[in-house]
Amino acid sequence: MFQQILDPVFGSLGLSALVAVVPLVTLFVLLGVFRVKAWKAALVSLALSIILAISVWQMPPLQALSATAEGALYGVVPILWILVTALWVYRLSVVTGWFEVLGERVRAVSDDQRVLAILIAFCFGALLESLAGFGAPVAISAAMLMAAGMKPLKAAVVSLLANTAPVAFGAMAAPIITLSAVTGIDIDVLSQMAGRQTPFVAVIVPLILVFLVDGMRGVRQTWPVALVAGVVFGLAQFVTANYIAVEITDIVAAVVTVAAVLLMLRVWQPKVPLSFPEDGEGEQSLAGAADGTEPAASAGHTTGRTASGTSNNGGGTNAGATPNRGGGSTTTTVTRTVLASESEQTIDKSKYSERKLTWYAVLPYVVIIAVFSVSQIPVIKEWLSVNGTFVFQWPGLDVVSPAGDPVGAMTFKLGHIGATGTLLLLSGIIVTALYKISPRRALGAFTETIHQLRFTIITVVAVLALSFVMNLSGQTQSLGFALASAGGFFALLSPLIGWVGVAITGSDTSSNSLFGLLQVTAATQAGLDPVLMASANSSAGVLGKMLSPQNLAVAAAAVGMAGKEGDIFRKLIGWSLGMLVLFTGFIYLQSTPILSWMVPAWP
Repeated sequence: MFQQILDPVFGSLGLSALVAVVPLVTLFVLLGVFRVKAWKAALVSLALSIILAISVWQMPPLQALSATAEGALYGVVPILWILVTALWVYRLSVVTGWFEVLGERVRAVSDDQRVLAILIAFCFGALLESLAGFGAPVAISAAMLMAAGMKPLKAAVVSLLANTAPVAFGAMAAPIITLSAVTGIDIDVLSQMAGRQTPFVAVIVPLILVFLVDGMRGVRQTWPVALVAGVVFGLAQFVTANYIAVEITDIVAAVVTVAAVLLMLRVWQPKVPLSFPEDGEGEQSLAGAADGTEPAASAGHTTGRTASGTSNNGGGTNAGATPNRGGGSTTTTVTRTVLASESEQTIDKSKYSERKLTWYAVLPYVVIIAVFSVSQIPVIKEWLSVNGTFVFQWPGLDVVSPAGDPVGAMTFKLGHIGATGTLLLLSGIIVTALYKISPRRALGAFTETIHQLRFTIITVVAVLALSFVMNLSGQTQSLGFALASAGGFFALLSPLIGWVGVAITGSDTSSNSLFGLLQVTAATQAGLDPVLMASANSSAGVLGKMLSPQNLAVAAAAVGMAGKEGDIFRKLIGWSLGMLVLFTGFIYLQSTPILSWMVPAWP
């Protein structure tokens, strides 16, 4: 048996925390300062955490390796299982040519980049987050923005930042459900508290998105629609989380917000729309970028005008008509995406009515929503819950906390039938049938997806292994308890703990599992409200998701910038920290008489 030690460095909790943070600091410095590729930075940080676990925290070497293996498997199932199947569904629409049509349909709603950033990244991304989570919303929304014509880096940054407001209630409220399980606080109370925090994030996110797309000019010209989107989403979150059902909070918020934005666009449009470039000047090909090389524009791969609407690049790149902003009949090819296949098709749109074109273009996402909605029917949900998960004790681990209690991470829950990835796989099979794709071609698309994601797979596996080693060895506990020793000032540190947890694991659910009980314990010791601090772990944690290495890797892979995660990281770190500072001030006010009336009562 291995008992975790809180202060292994000279008996000092502070010094131990400083040593514990070394792997995390190394990871972010390698990414943000030295521009090391994410998979290499993750492996270096993992190696450091293993060395520290054995040499400083005195974890038996075999148990340290076992913890590494458990974290790696958790990276594969559920996270990579979700990512691979989600992007496979996306690829099916790409190779058939329907994703190209989707880009045209989206641009038919609005050709303004700023409006599409709100509709796709914020609204549709929130809907995907409510159903799947674990990187799928970022990957799919980034790809959709690229299909509409947005440049790769901008699409990745916009999609990552948009994936904040819905995360606390994502994956059918898995983070809140987990938080309730580890803290013992009633789930409805936690739902109410989170529903009184995250709406304030939702209000400002669309404004930040239009700023990222077009600077202050974008804010001046599109603030009405951005404000409507943020306020409606926040209000829908508040009402649903407090008075309806926590599980469907993001579904309701996303659907209501889409409706509100579309209705507004019927009566209001930006006076000077920011259209996508028509000539492709400066656009880069994304082909071949998955090996970590810089995407480079070259003849035959940059976007360009054609008179016929067919590909002129000689490389299998899709082409298709886009809404003509100049009033003529010219059509434009669209830059190929990283997940494009050499065997893409071009849809003959003359064979379809406008309604059918729209239906087939959105069909994969309709199928995904339908499959996940059916899985939430009480009878089916209960059956999947009972029969869809294999629970077992992880071999080679015998770890207890400093207080002598068994550590929960030793129990592994392996989801299969009811896993999100499996439901996405089922969605892909249905899409294959509806699109009439041959099994051989569908399987080929699946293997191509895995090949394109090979470096992302290494990154995700390494980062999750890192988090498990830190958690099971006691490094995370040393860091957390050092922060919790601040007494009354813990109200200022509590959001930071949640932020760090999500930045490490890439999952609000995992962060709540990791730090939820710690937040409650520290709050009780400091005389603070445990409901507020527990909820802050989840609500503030979402602001760290855009910086988590695995989510950076997912976004980079989706837009063809694998190996360039550091570029995306540098674009986002200022926004993440700035929003964290503002939100921390808000949480602190909720811990004082000024806003304490917002905290629901709990025994």
